[in-house]
Amino acid sequence: MTATIALVDDDKNILTSVSIALQTEGFLTRIYSDPESALKALLDNPADLAVFDIKMPRMDGLELLRRLREKSQMPVIFLTSKADELDEALGLAMGADDYIAKPFSQRLLLARIRAILRRAEVSKIPDAPDQPVADPIIRGRLEMDPARHRVKWNGQDVTLTVTEFLILETLAQRPGVVKNRNQLMDAAYQDDVYVDDRTIDSHIKRLRRKFREVDSDFNAIDTLYGAGYRFSEE
Repeated sequence: MTATIALVDDDKNILTSVSIALQTEGFLTRIYSDPESALKALLDNPADLAVFDIKMPRMDGLELLRRLREKSQMPVIFLTSKADELDEALGLAMGADDYIAKPFSQRLLLARIRAILRRAEVSKIPDAPDQPVADPIIRGRLEMDPARHRVKWNGQDVTLTVTEFLILETLAQRPGVVKNRNQLMDAAYQDDVYVDDRTIDSHIKRLRRKFREVDSDFNAIDTLYGAGYRFSEE
């Protein structure tokens, strides 16, 4: 079944270029330059996933997400600037699924859309004895459920974006083993999408921050300067 992606942005050039890229990959698209019209349309006729810009006049992406979440759990990706860390934290708390910083690679957006749609599809399927699922990862106080994209630390939920989850999963699969930035890039950014080293460093900082929100003593992700990162199992 062909997935429908809704795009909401006041920049019509972005709407056009992203819509064409998605249609080329076989998706159906619906585009909206007015957030209020988008909200009504998405509540009346939900898409499979929506991409919202954060900075929009009259109603920004955060407010659009807040109103949408009152009645819908449709997956949402935000387009944001690299300086919008506060917006990111608010958006994740309200139920955004991932963030992509502008200027962004369309290949990266496509990869994130596919990953979130796969996760959403898996979550709809009831567990069955003969259904193959990814094994959970349990490393001390860390619990990861790759099939359902769930993470717990000390029994408390930790909300991660798809990218953050993939980086943490790569580290946690082999505790104590150092993963360099290229290895983490390969795990988190598929389809040969290029990102610089600082992007991985930023994701690691955000991972630590999120875990320290539930445990101020969290120190399970080590930095080995000049080498990379490792997960230390307690």
